[in-house]
Amino acid sequence: MSYSSNHRAHREDTPNFFAWCDETLRVDAFAAALSALVYPRGTCSVSIYSTWTNEIPINEAVVVLRDAFDANAYAYSSFGVMLSSKRGLGFSGHCCGEGAIRRGSPGPLGMSPFDKEQLLPLNLPLALGGVRSVEVEAALAALVVQDDVEDLLLRLCAPDASARVTTGGCTKLGSWGAPIEIGATYHADASLVARDLALSWVHLHDKDRMERIAGMSLPALHARIDAAPHGARVAVAGGGELSRETVLKAIETSPAALLDALEASALPDDEWRAAEPSALETIEASATGAPTYNVDLTTRRHVQFLERHAPYHVRRLPSGGVLLATHPYRTLWQLYADALFLLGITP
Repeated sequence: MSYSSNHRAHREDTPNFFAWCDETLRVDAFAAALSALVYPRGTCSVSIYSTWTNEIPINEAVVVLRDAFDANAYAYSSFGVMLSSKRGLGFSGHCCGEGAIRRGSPGPLGMSPFDKEQLLPLNLPLALGGVRSVEVEAALAALVVQDDVEDLLLRLCAPDASARVTTGGCTKLGSWGAPIEIGATYHADASLVARDLALSWVHLHDKDRMERIAGMSLPALHARIDAAPHGARVAVAGGGELSRETVLKAIETSPAALLDALEASALPDDEWRAAEPSALETIEASATGAPTYNVDLTTRRHVQFLERHAPYHVRRLPSGGVLLATHPYRTLWQLYADALFLLGITP
């Protein structure tokens, strides 16, 4: 692939956020997410069944949704969001019923930025006089982006203590892919984190859409996997394979042991540890008003560093949930592969 075509591919990889909850709770979940996402005292626009309501307060938008939402509905909203990094950008979001999902609508709940470049900047200011290298520049991009992505996913999935949303994720794939092939996942119950592996197997092996299986219980997923032929394997994007037997062993492993292994596997590698201090110094220098120059983050070397070395975060949430995340250009597969190895389970 040429540099120019690869560059275009990454420009088109707009991060998408997805979440699943029971159909009866979706309007409430979407309303809570909008309240957590939209600019303070802001407004949003809503469309449902071809009726467009422009720039209204959130409470009025929720009334519109409640009045019209049913199993066949696809509700769309646009709104402004202030990121944790104090960057502001426009988002679109959706909430749909099971009938709409059967017709091909993406995910029960979801959102994506209008302008991918605002969430995943193509360039960033680097303080003059600091260490200059591809590794430091790419680490700077990861530090800026990852906190924003994690914050956005939590505002969509866990804006309050209700636990309506049971699982969700962030992906640059455009559609909700296998959890181990995307950059972030959320589980309302940390003891069910093995569902990432179970859902990935069913999605990759049986070709079921994530929108259709994301709400399945772990026992139901276990039964699906157990019914597959002995020795069956699936290829994982980015290299590697996952076997039926591996997933079954992971499901049967103590959830606490699996979480501990994930945390142990999330330690940054040598390449990240070498680059991070200079990237942090650059952020601090820029914040104090040091002169800067713009760094192009779209070269293949920058992208490869993020794909291979962006850090993994395992966040046990006060609610009892768990968030696993890395930069959207990387996937969670290596984190899981390393954790399985620590547990003596061969992927």
